[in-house]
Order: sequence, then structure tokens, then C-alpha cells
Amino acid sequence: MDTAKEIFKRHQAQTFPYPSCLEVKFTKGNYIIDVDGKEYLDFTAGVSACTLGHSNPIITEAVKDQLDKYTHVMVYGEYIQSPQYKLAKLLAENLPKKLDTVYFTNSGTEAIEGAMKLAKRATGRSEIIYCKNSYHGSTQGALSIMGNEEHKTAFRPLLPNCKEIIYNDINSLKNITNKTAAIVIEPVQGASGFVTPKNEFLERITEKCKKSQTLIILDEIQTCYGRLGSLFGFETYNIKPDILCIAKGMGAGMPIGAFIASWELMNLLTFKPSLGHITTFGGHPINCAASLACLKHLLDSNLIKDVSKKERLFRKHLTHPKIKSIRGKGLMLAIELEDEILAKELVEESMKKGLVLFYFLFTKTAIRITPPLTISENEIVKGCNIIKQILENK
Repeated sequence: MDTAKEIFKRHQAQTFPYPSCLEVKFTKGNYIIDVDGKEYLDFTAGVSACTLGHSNPIITEAVKDQLDKYTHVMVYGEYIQSPQYKLAKLLAENLPKKLDTVYFTNSGTEAIEGAMKLAKRATGRSEIIYCKNSYHGSTQGALSIMGNEEHKTAFRPLLPNCKEIIYNDINSLKNITNKTAAIVIEPVQGASGFVTPKNEFLERITEKCKKSQTLIILDEIQTCYGRLGSLFGFETYNIKPDILCIAKGMGAGMPIGAFIASWELMNLLTFKPSLGHITTFGGHPINCAASLACLKHLLDSNLIKDVSKKERLFRKHLTHPKIKSIRGKGLMLAIELEDEILAKELVEESMKKGLVLFYFLFTKTAIRITPPLTISENEIVKGCNIIKQILENK
């Protein structure tokens, strides 16, 4: 009889030649438990997705309650469904006035695709500007604005009129002109190892886009719902988007995304042509119920307020000669190591010792630390000690 690992590697599409193959039995809190009963402290949160940890009763009960009422009933935008409109309203109440209309999607990359279409429809322009080492998803449109040629070459031709600039390079902003429909920007660059904005880069983007009437699409797919210590990243950094894209952590482990704009802007998708953007399962009531429960809990608790304190604790307990630097902000941190080999060994040996760490897409010398916002101070110290113990033996 085939083992689970053999079935997994033979019949489930693989994205990486050497997956960890951790066989999950169940999860609880900030831990993943494998089929042998071994516990793994999770410092990754499903790549920033499991905001409230695993199997959180707040999310579980919301999902069960909605499941008893109804699941999918009609394509998006036809029927009034309370999980959708209640979540849209709560989001609007916690966003600037010009971000009051929400289009729900199934994922972050779909939110980016919708935002790009909306920018073209609104401006009548086709040029999209993006940053080197940016990542916005893997579909054809999102891939067109990925800032890494190695991941794009095999899939060309992609969308035309996509132009690359350099993150944190003020001089690059001269490429934003009256031909540019939108710039797609991350408040913190994710795939390149949590690079934060410097030299008033985001503020200067705002100035440049205002002059050229270019729309700002802010990719908060990784930063949303509190990861930087504010509900949204633009509250931490001085930039206000025309279109906001969110996903990952907004679902607390359930698949959901959204792009958000003003009613006037979003309404352009309803005519010339009508049905300007369509999805069947976007805004699925189960996923909206989970996201609504997550958002309510974050607004009513101190989890977001505690993010900065937890960041300081990580930085305090991750001092080691082999750690060259710690980038990022809040609970979105990257530890930069001496070389790629050490980074690989750290992830693999941490797994053996019951700690889940993960890699970045574009940098091989840094390791991701993005635990659930529910991570405790004792768990932070415990995980940091495992990391330092491994580095001490290298």
C-alpha cells in the first residue's frame, strides 16, 4: 500500500522539488501536530495567513454557524448575503472615506488582477509600474508585474506595458508619467525579505502620482489585519492608496481576498461593459464569516497593540553573531544569515526540533518569521532559543 508521502508526491502537483512533507494530523493554537503526535511551534502562520493561530474557536464557531445557514448560493454580486455585506461595512468603517466599496475575491492574486483591471478602466491607460523584487501573485497579470525575471521568463509573453522601477530609489519615480495607469506597490516588500520603505519613498510616490493622475494600488496582501502593528500597513507608513488589495491574514486561515476603492471608482466595473469583473466563488459566505469574526476580534482585543512589544521581544532574543541583521516590522521579520547554506540548515534543523520556519522567494540568505498574532511571549522566547541553539552548533 502506498504511503501518504508517496501519494502526495505522485498525485498532488508539486511546486518545489524538496517539500518538507510534514504530515499534519491536527492543529491547536500556535502549534501544528503531526501524525506521530509531535508538536511544532509555528513561526510562519501559513505564510502570514493564520492571524489568530490554528483551530481558533472564534473562527471555527463562525464557520460552523455559517455552514448551518448556507454556503454558496449564487455568483458574486447577485444575492444579498449577510457575511459579505457585514464584512464590507466593517472594513469601510475602519478605512479612509475613499476606500468604502469592497470587491471580494478568492485570493490575493485575484485581488491584484481586479485592481489592475479597475485602474485601466478608470484611467484609460495601459501602463502599470511595479518594483524590482516585488511579488504580487503568480497568475498571468500578477506575474507581469513580478520583479524577478527568473520566475517570469518561462511564461512569456506576458502583459505588455509593464515597467519596473527600483524600490526605495527616488530617482526611479521619474518613470511615473501621464501614461501610467497605476503603480502597484507593497508597503513592505515580501518576497525579497521584508524590505521596509526608506527616504520617504512612499510619500514621494503619492506626490508623483497626484501630479500625473496615476492610481496607487497598495498590495497589503501580507501586511493586512494587524501584522505591522496597525490594522493596515498604510496606517504605519504615510501613503493612502486609491485601490487597496488585501488577503492572507484577513481570512484567519480561510481563503479570501479583496480589492477596495471608492464607490465611484468601483462602480466603473458595472458598465461599458457590464459585468466588468466576475467571480463565482469570490466572497464565499463561509470565508467572509471567518474574516468578519477575525476582524471583530482584532478590533475588540489588544492583539494588534501587542505586536510592537512582541517585535521587540524577537529582536532582543535573536541576537547572535551569525545573525547579520533583522529586517521588517511588527510580526513580519526576516533574519539575515551569513549564507544560503546556513539558512537552509536552520529551517531544516528547526523542523527537527519542533519549530516551523520558512524561506523567502527571492532571497536565499534570509529566513521568514511571521507567527500568528496570538503568539505568546513564552513561545517567542522558546522559538528564539531553538534558533540560537542551532546557530551555536554551526
